[in-house]
Amino acid sequence: MKLGFGLITCQRYPGDPRSDEELYAQALDLAEQAERVGLDSVWVSEHHFVDDAYLPSALPMCAAIAARTHRVVVGTALLLAPLIEPLRLAEDAAVVDVISRGRLVLGLGLGWRAEEFDALGVPLRERASRLEDAVEVVRQAWSGQLVRGSRRRPYPNVAVTPAPAQVGGPPVWIGALSESAIRRAGRIGDGFMATEVTVESFIEQVRWAREERERAGGDPATLAISLHLPTFAFDGDPGRAWELVRPYHRYVTWKYDDMDQARSRLGPPPTPPPMSRSEEESLRASIVLGTPEQVAEQIARFRDAAEDDIHYIARLYWPGMDPALQQEAVDVFAERVAPLLR
Repeated sequence: MKLGFGLITCQRYPGDPRSDEELYAQALDLAEQAERVGLDSVWVSEHHFVDDAYLPSALPMCAAIAARTHRVVVGTALLLAPLIEPLRLAEDAAVVDVISRGRLVLGLGLGWRAEEFDALGVPLRERASRLEDAVEVVRQAWSGQLVRGSRRRPYPNVAVTPAPAQVGGPPVWIGALSESAIRRAGRIGDGFMATEVTVESFIEQVRWAREERERAGGDPATLAISLHLPTFAFDGDPGRAWELVRPYHRYVTWKYDDMDQARSRLGPPPTPPPMSRSEEESLRASIVLGTPEQVAEQIARFRDAAEDDIHYIARLYWPGMDPALQQEAVDVFAERVAPLLR
């Protein structure tokens, strides 16, 4: 079982006095810390045109992390493939793979925010076909052959350099939520990335992805399975753990709902509205939370559901959290939770 740290977003929490330079510097420090304490990977996420300055450039951030680390896998979870020209994606990912000496995992997703597609001139209705084209093109680009492109996206026999450090290029993992998208991930990806699941729904999703892998003529056992969930372990009272993480988990969760309302919004990000009791109960149920032993037990259920073949990415990066507490959370996960799972 592999254990990762993420998802770095460098969002500006309402009222946070730190500059963008400080937020990015501290994110890179956390990536170094994750490697130092023995975690297996560090992951970044991407969105565009959000008022809290959500990280818009995943691969440059991966390059910076790669230059500051030596061992950890560096990955995107997720990079929005339909919004990027496929040859540029292939070139940029190859450069990051070279800088990292072969440690990049390219996690790709469809995207969903109309503002991002409108601003970048990409029809939202084409996102699925563009994702499939991107996967086909990057694999051609990393094969050492000339790039012909796909039926929908032809190229005039282009030579793409440099070659990635990994033979055949970085693994392409695909994030998905719906059954059709999960089956697509199983069919065209090297890995499937899950989120927002219960143990029961995770079992079903893994089955869909592996079924489609086999139907396409591949070996289901070679399909990497990963899962990222909000995670917070606290060496003490579980109730205290919730009090410490609640405002930041609330913000990250609420911000996804607020993004549509934030279209063309300038100025500092607003504060989330108060929660009802039922909202708070739902929010608390959505996070892997508690003592190190309790957190390990919850993660183990997902590990067992995937028959031990899982890369668990702990969403331990909390915009707005005091840096000392954030660092402590990484230490507790690595030193108290990880040994119970390996």
